[in-house]
Amino acid sequence: MSEEVTIKVRDNGPYLVRGPVKLVDVDGNEFALPAEAFVLCRCGHSSTKPFCDSTHKTIEFKSQVRAESTPAG
Repeated sequence: MSEEVTIKVRDNGPYLVRGPVKLVDVDGNEFALPAEAFVLCRCGHSSTKPFCDSTHKTIEFKSQVRAESTPAG
């Protein structure tokens, strides 16, 4: 059984990606990943896009997204 991939939306920060994943650009070229867990820019201001460089802290990026709850059933 393969490990599950999860993407966590962090409050006021980047997407945290964990698990075995391939990240490709629009042409299908694969990015070299820094580790099996890495962060993707969400604020749009990183100088290392698509990866986060913590610029969101200096520009005071704010976003606290929550998934809608669905009733069990």
